[in-house]
Amino acid sequence: MLDRIALILSIIGGLNWGLVGIFQFDLVAWLGGGQTGVISRIIYILVGLASIWCVSLLFREREIHHDTTIRNHA
Repeated sequence: MLDRIALILSIIGGLNWGLVGIFQFDLVAWLGGGQTGVISRIIYILVGLASIWCVSLLFREREIHHDTTIRNHA
């Protein structure tokens, strides 16, 4: 669950940086009352922490999930 939240926050951050790069528009700052607004700063911090968490995903072993509802056709 934490992996998905971190991934979603990282995607939000990536999309925001894309908007900054292409249109010079910071959506987080616009929604949060400027870059120094409390809401914006909280979002920036959460995105940063999520990105750090996502780095750990690169070094983890992949888990293989087996669907137990698949029936063998014998």
